[in-house]
Amino acid sequence: MTLDRYIFLAELLVFFSLLTLAVISLCVFFDHAVWVRKETIFRVTPCRRKVALTFDDGPSHLWTPPILDALKKLGIKATFFMVGSHVQKFPEIARRVAQEGHTIGNHGYAHSVFLYYTEEELEEEIKYTELMIRQITGQTTRYFRPPKAWLTKQEKRKIRSMGYEVVLWSINPKDWVPFPHQHMVDFICHRIQPGDIILFQDSGGVLKAEGGHRRQT
Repeated sequence: MTLDRYIFLAELLVFFSLLTLAVISLCVFFDHAVWVRKETIFRVTPCRRKVALTFDDGPSHLWTPPILDALKKLGIKATFFMVGSHVQKFPEIARRVAQEGHTIGNHGYAHSVFLYYTEEELEEEIKYTELMIRQITGQTTRYFRPPKAWLTKQEKRKIRSMGYEVVLWSINPKDWVPFPHQHMVDFICHRIQPGDIILFQDSGGVLKAEGGHRRQT
């Protein structure tokens, strides 16, 4: 291999390394959901000083129970946007969420990004997840949160035609990143306002939507 070839490959490697670093930094330090909030619910006008706590990607047999314990101790109700395959895997945890009076939302069956779905595929995934949640918990979902937040205008229109509201968030403390919990507490407290919708996860981590470490959450 010639020297020019080595130099070209090295430059290519540096380019892709920098690109990967830029994408990771964007995900960790910037909330891209601000780009897709239009025609969604991401904050509400409260009649009192209230905020909404929401948890994505569960249920988890490891992390959902201690989160439920903490909510119960404080007398707080939350909304859990559940992944259909996780509901199927941990039905007893999903039932407990419903039995303790929390709202269950639809987060798709496989935690897929829907940008490349047809409208028929999108409807099939949401409806199948809705059926799974209803059969196991007795709740019929009416709120949908897209994995990774990405949705097109056409997809939002399709989801609304199915009787759903698309719910995003106004505060994202990035609890899936292994930040110290005090960092997240400070982040929230410096920004919180009545009517905010706060995003947490009760499952998942940096690379996948299941497992992870939610101690900081």
